[in-house]
Amino acid sequence: MSAHIIGTGAFAPERVVTNIDLQRFVDTNDEWIVSRTGIRERRIAEPGQSCSMLGVEAAKRALEDAKVAATDVTHVLVATFSPDAYIPSTAYILREKLGIPRGMAMDVSAACSGFLFALETARAFVALYPEAMVLVVGSEVISSRLNWEDRGTCVLFGDGAGAAVVTGKPSQGSAEVLDVLLDGDGSFSDLLVVRGGGSATPMKLGQTVSEDFFVQMQGREIFKHAVRSMAAICQQILEKNGLTPSDIDLVVPHQANIRIIESLAGRLDVPMDKVFVNIEKYGNTSAASIPLALAEAQEKALIPPGSKVMLTAFGGGLNWAAALLQY
Repeated sequence: MSAHIIGTGAFAPERVVTNIDLQRFVDTNDEWIVSRTGIRERRIAEPGQSCSMLGVEAAKRALEDAKVAATDVTHVLVATFSPDAYIPSTAYILREKLGIPRGMAMDVSAACSGFLFALETARAFVALYPEAMVLVVGSEVISSRLNWEDRGTCVLFGDGAGAAVVTGKPSQGSAEVLDVLLDGDGSFSDLLVVRGGGSATPMKLGQTVSEDFFVQMQGREIFKHAVRSMAAICQQILEKNGLTPSDIDLVVPHQANIRIIESLAGRLDVPMDKVFVNIEKYGNTSAASIPLALAEAQEKALIPPGSKVMLTAFGGGLNWAAALLQY
């Protein structure tokens, strides 16, 4: 049974932190950040504004777009690496806040590829349960895990959320999920980590938070693996479905770095005017990146009926993914 995205929504915190703001307390400047990343500003959650709170707002907009009541949702999936807590899962907190009746909910931990991992999970639920109405959310408060003294990471990330409603029945303006491919290689897991607080790096009462509590990344290595892996899995999903890059009307890539996006477009031989980019406004929002970008592209009427859209992402794990949508 096919799965369809019948509604999307996005939300970002009100607080805008520009590169100029950052250079007041980080050893960096606007020109350095823009030239290397394409980022000009990012949204940062206010104190007390949690992952579930951002996710709820994106979910409300997706449900409204889908013309679906929260009470009709059967399954909830939240992709995040910055959950409200280890227990309970953010998916159950979000489910309760939305007033969704009791039922299945779980978090999906696949870093920046999380939304596409969750989308494939939703597709499986729809195949098993034809009447399922799956709410898929990517939500992050990455600022809670950023070392604001590390210019190699703190300038890159932002907070935000995106959501999609997935079900087995198409509706006007919906997108059929033609295919999803997921891949990864744990031998490169040390390249992008948040170790502190995990069972392998536990914290003790009264212990001072150390650098491993925050995002740590080997940027140059990540860049190489990101471009190579996303290009490969995009080619793979196209070939599997008898398509070429010229058949794709819009590519919505993970918004990690403008140079990664441009390099990916070059490898796929796709012109940049067919690649959606909003990194200049939000930075890297990890699992929220793809659904936030997809919702914004639809809001800007960049995806007319009949469009084929390819999504692709890369994240810590290392993992990478691609999806094909037919509008």
